[in-house]
Formats: sequence, C-alpha cells, structure tokens
Amino acid sequence: MKKIEIYTSDTCIQCKKAKEYFQNNNLEFIEYNISSNQEYKRELIKKGYLSVPVIVVEGQDILGFDLTRIKQLTGM
Repeated sequence: MKKIEIYTSDTCIQCKKAKEYFQNNNLEFIEYNISSNQEYKRELIKKGYLSVPVIVVEGQDILGFDLTRIKQLTGM
C-alpha cells in the first residue's frame, strides 16, 4: 500500500473531502493537523507551503484536493 500523508486544519473543507475520499476508498493515511500541533505547521512551512491540504503520496507533494493527481499516484 502507498504511504499517504495529509496536512490538514480544523476549518479546511477540502481537507475533509480528501480524508473522506481516502476513507471511502480504504486508503490508509497519516494526518498532520496544523490546528492542533504547531510542529506540523512548522514542517509545512519548511516545505514551502502556507495552505492546506497538502497531500504527500510516496514523497510526491500535492497541493489541494487534486483528485486526478491523487488517483494517478495511488493507482486508483
């Protein structure tokens, strides 16, 4: 199974859609919520991003809920 990580925040609608997509397709993911953990926020900024969601599939960054790119990288 592909390693999927997602940086989220509590108020991000696109983050919720991405997580729902992963759950509905039985794709396991690791969530890094920047609202509840400042270290995750610092990591995200260090990567050069100031918005969420940032989805990382096998080391490939996706900014936003780009379903086409997610499907491509996960093989869905």
